[in-house]
Amino acid sequence: MSVTRALLADGAWTDASVKLGNMVGAVAGFLGILLVIFFVAGRASGRIARPLAVVLFLGPAVLLLIVGLVAPLVRTVYLSFYNDDGTKFLGGKNYGWALTTESVQHVLLNTLLWLAVAPLAATGLGLLLALLIDRVRGQAVYKSLIFMPMAISLVGASIIFKFVYDARDVSQSQIGLMSQLAISLGWHHPPNWMLSQPLNTFLLMVVMVWVQTGFAMVVLSAAINAIPDEVTEAARLDGADGVKLFWFVTVPMIRTTLVVVLTTVMITTLKAFDIVRTMTGGNFGTQVLANEMYSQSFVQFNTGRGSALAVILFLGVLPLVAYNILQLRKERAVR
Repeated sequence: MSVTRALLADGAWTDASVKLGNMVGAVAGFLGILLVIFFVAGRASGRIARPLAVVLFLGPAVLLLIVGLVAPLVRTVYLSFYNDDGTKFLGGKNYGWALTTESVQHVLLNTLLWLAVAPLAATGLGLLLALLIDRVRGQAVYKSLIFMPMAISLVGASIIFKFVYDARDVSQSQIGLMSQLAISLGWHHPPNWMLSQPLNTFLLMVVMVWVQTGFAMVVLSAAINAIPDEVTEAARLDGADGVKLFWFVTVPMIRTTLVVVLTTVMITTLKAFDIVRTMTGGNFGTQVLANEMYSQSFVQFNTGRGSALAVILFLGVLPLVAYNILQLRKERAVR
């Protein structure tokens, strides 16, 4: 038995050594290619210097973009017209399934609900905190604490809130903060939060809002602080103060930034996968499009339907990205 274990351990060690060697070789090869590129670009002169530099520096980036983004996109669109194993052409049947099946329709509606609630809540809360914290001393400390969830992965945040929402029988000691607070406030039989529909969906959104609020606050606070003092003083001389100053001066001045923040959070929300996968697995009426795409592709092994859902998700994100780019270009043109 000990000999068998020793052989297995030796085999595992050899395997790990080979993998480590391959990794080191790949990194060394990549660095060697970079050194060659820099050397060739540095030695070039005359008319070919600039075109050569453009090709050498942009070439690898374009190649990686094609291999890592364009080729998978084309492959996904191709597979979305085929059956589960990519052997039979189905035309648009996978898209028909996605748009007409009741369970998938519920997933799409759930995704739209996320898209309508979470970005508005995160952006609105971020704007409120930006206005309030800029008025207090030690604002850097408060901003750091509020921004800190951005440093946590969505999986980590989901695990934290999974403990917060944990529910046990009232006869047992509670480890879930939410259940304990409910009992302390006189709710003798709080529900199992993750099983209560549609409450569980909104509780999952809280995780996204918690993570994204810090981002919204920091960006909007910078935009508010960039408003010229002359504009604010002129508005106050004209009688604007409090809500009027905020609504008629602050909001119009930061409108572009507000839209960019909102659409950025919408893009993140539309791709929400980690939270649902970690906390409920898409069960109990919490399924969203990104997680359904994963389930179809890697759980049920139906690449055709999974690819169709991926294309639908891509088409949903694309207008938001395009709108974001247009807004940024408008802002730069004004500056």
